[in-house]
Amino acid sequence: MRSPRSGDFTQKCAISHGLKGWVRNTTCGRVEGEVQGDEQTVQKLLQQIDKGPRHAHVVKLEKRELDLQDGEDQFLVMRTAESMFHSGA
Repeated sequence: MRSPRSGDFTQKCAISHGLKGWVRNTTCGRVEGEVQGDEQTVQKLLQQIDKGPRHAHVVKLEKRELDLQDGEDQFLVMRTAESMFHSGA
């Protein structure tokens, strides 16, 4: 899923579920982010973004467990940047 609105869609869904974290487009064409919340709520968000917003084409959704980030109190759309993840990592 990549469009200027993909981050907005993800942010809107995350906020509606009370989740914290961030999302951004990457220079390689991915959308990546980090989300914090209880497992059931995170799964609901993942189901929504796997479908994507109207007119989006989601190719693949990958999930990784990450260390908890202290101090996050909202869900942000960040600037486009290089991907922090590598395929197969």
